[in-house]
Amino acid sequence: MRPKHIGDFLLPPGIDIFERGWLSANNVFLYGDDDVSLVDSGYCTHQKQTVDLVTYALEQYGLVTLNKIVNTHLHSDHCGGNAALSTEFECNVLIPIADDRAVSSWDDDLLSYRSLGQECPRFIHHGVLQAGQKILLGPYQWDILAAPGHDHHSLMFYQAEHQILISGDALWEDGFGVIFPELWGDSGFGELAQTIQIIQDINPALVIPGHGKPFTDVRRAIANAKARLNYLASDPNRNARHGAKVLLKFKLLEQRKMQMELVTQWIKQTPIFKSVRNQLQMSDRDFESWLSQALIQSNAAKLENGYLINLD
Repeated sequence: MRPKHIGDFLLPPGIDIFERGWLSANNVFLYGDDDVSLVDSGYCTHQKQTVDLVTYALEQYGLVTLNKIVNTHLHSDHCGGNAALSTEFECNVLIPIADDRAVSSWDDDLLSYRSLGQECPRFIHHGVLQAGQKILLGPYQWDILAAPGHDHHSLMFYQAEHQILISGDALWEDGFGVIFPELWGDSGFGELAQTIQIIQDINPALVIPGHGKPFTDVRRAIANAKARLNYLASDPNRNARHGAKVLLKFKLLEQRKMQMELVTQWIKQTPIFKSVRNQLQMSDRDFESWLSQALIQSNAAKLENGYLINLD
């Protein structure tokens, strides 16, 4: 098979990247003689596509089955395919240790799905991932790194020999994921700053992010992330407004279009928006009107015949 280059970086054997859209996180397929693993599994509405991608990769590389799924964190776009993959391939599922109890009992108050107005089929996990330890993914040993900020339970995986970082939503080429702890009134800006510093200190040659294409200009990405973080931290309402818009956009990516009355109902029923409304000191009606209009004004959606329609 022809070697794959990402910029000037030659991707070593045993690593394939399924670059997905914004509804499903990227998947990293790692295969070796003793292990076949997948990092993250996408959103549940794409679960058949995820199973098909893994099936195709197994056939392409002459492999028998998938041994395990590991999750950088448990937001629905990163683990929504866990149940389907586990059923299809009878593989193990490994999650961050901080989510052990929540997943074991499937606790809606500890898991984010109901709070964020999203879906995730219940899955069973078979082990936990802990920062400071190593894990075999495909043919290589990877360091497990803590990555709080976007989600305080998040992890990253670093392959030191080839200087490859699987960053989840801690660092993208043009930013990072919403700093959700701040939306609940907890700290998050400082934690994300520490995570970005960890990435700067290890100085990876290639970053495989949770969303967007893999990149090698890590210095520029870190500079952009620091500037973005400073911008949000200087006025926490910016992060609140951004987070609210991202959540509605995500819902539209899932549904494609929604009647405006259903949009309003969904906003009312999604618990995190109460925290955002309180932070922004807006009434329910003003917040619901502002949120839809904010997507329209940014050309992320349009209003047509009483429907809010997603624009890609």
